[in-house]
Amino acid sequence: MTETLSSVTPAAGSALPRGRMRVAADFVRSPEGHAALLGFAGAVMITFGGFGAGSVRKRDPLLEAAHLSWLRFGHGYALSTILIWVGVLLMITAWVRLGRATLGTGGARSTVTLNELRAIVGIWIFPLLFAVPMFSRDAYSYLAQGALLRDGFDPYQVGPVANPGVLLDNVSPVWTTTTAPYGPIFLLLGRAITSITGENVVAGTIALRLVMLPGLALMMWAVPYLTKHLGGKPTVALWLAVLNPLVLIHLIGGVHNEMLMVGLLCAAIALVLERHHVAGIVVVAIGVAIKATAGVALPFLVWIWMIHERERRAARIAAGDDSESAELPHPTLMFAKIAGLGLGVFAVVFVAASALAGVGIGWLTALSGSKKIINWLSLPTGMAHTLTWITPLRLEPVLDVTRLLCMLVLVGVLAWTWWRFKNSEREAVAGIMIAFVAIVILSPAALPWYYSWPLALAAGFALSLGTLQVLVGICTWLMLVFQPDGSIGLYNFWHVALAIFAAVVAALSLRTVDPLRLRSPRPAVTTPTVVPART
Repeated sequence: MTETLSSVTPAAGSALPRGRMRVAADFVRSPEGHAALLGFAGAVMITFGGFGAGSVRKRDPLLEAAHLSWLRFGHGYALSTILIWVGVLLMITAWVRLGRATLGTGGARSTVTLNELRAIVGIWIFPLLFAVPMFSRDAYSYLAQGALLRDGFDPYQVGPVANPGVLLDNVSPVWTTTTAPYGPIFLLLGRAITSITGENVVAGTIALRLVMLPGLALMMWAVPYLTKHLGGKPTVALWLAVLNPLVLIHLIGGVHNEMLMVGLLCAAIALVLERHHVAGIVVVAIGVAIKATAGVALPFLVWIWMIHERERRAARIAAGDDSESAELPHPTLMFAKIAGLGLGVFAVVFVAASALAGVGIGWLTALSGSKKIINWLSLPTGMAHTLTWITPLRLEPVLDVTRLLCMLVLVGVLAWTWWRFKNSEREAVAGIMIAFVAIVILSPAALPWYYSWPLALAAGFALSLGTLQVLVGICTWLMLVFQPDGSIGLYNFWHVALAIFAAVVAALSLRTVDPLRLRSPRPAVTTPTVVPART
């Protein structure tokens, strides 16, 4: 018997790897496998191009030791820039192809599975883990703020300039005197990273990316899961909100804490929808302790909790329970009870995080530092620029007025949205999404990766093909309007025009394989006519 088992086990064990290899080979040969490899090639090009034209350090000893400093200047810089943009376009092309395969458009069959898309996410981000910060220098600010807490400073009281060193040298000048606008848990993460990596910027950047990966993992779980309650399709949701180059290149390549915040936010909403209300509030509180924007969801989660409480009590009454605990209390009393409980849970988590970091709530006042960002992605900035074109007024005073007006409108929109979208789970989540869109558009500052906030929730709904095309166009345009070094391309006419052209082509390509009709048509195959012989 032992001999029989020993002779069978190796064969069975070896059949499993062969089966997996066969499945992997079949996937690589498939259209979606080709798209996955195309996107991976794009990510590799972005990584290598970034060493010369990304958001590089002011002085890079590694490049100097490898005699590659020429990549940062002259023809080397031009070559690096071309490499990055070609890589970005390859990733966008691959993403759109996967979109056709996921949706079953353009003659493709919808055969892509959720696990295949998750695997492609891992394939695409792997090269980006080792890139320099791309399209933003925020990673250097994160490290400098973490070093402030490590070295005994309060990042809510002083900016990185108070702690000179290698980390400070790479912070954008506009942020050197700005206090930290992030929550205490993110500062704790920054302190832990800089305590381990010290002044090593390369190790610190990679460590920051690794810290962001749990947020990506939460998104890969929560975004498809939300479709269970919102009516969308899991594969489409994952393709749109996670595999999106705007998300992967900016949040992983650019090293932004939105990766953690959005992942925690989506997970919190999923937990609350599954009636794990306290756990959901705890998770959203952790998200706020990363970045304050997550707090927008809290009032809407109270509505969902109230809906569930009403349903629970109604079910008990329908089952014949006539006890006092089954009666429906007055809506105001129910709201006060649930809102108070939610705020209490939120406060406990947040106070504990602040105490652990040894800081107060000074970061709330630091949120005003975003006013230093001036670009056309923000409506008040666009309004101010337009007024200065048609009037002799200067930008600064006009910008103060337009920002104030838009802020008042934003407060009104947030209040109206919260009150209007309260009747169902889907309404409440839609309300959070609309609130995020309003914040991105009406706030004093907006950056391309901010759109990952509403996008993660929009992906959970059942969206028409036309809506998906619009979102593909917007995401493509946002991905292309910033320069790889983090500067803004919105003030260059040709840059914006080319970005618009690429966005339109990407949107059309989601429906049609060759929207520009660049491929030569195949010659028609004619069947020769057989003339019967005369008899």
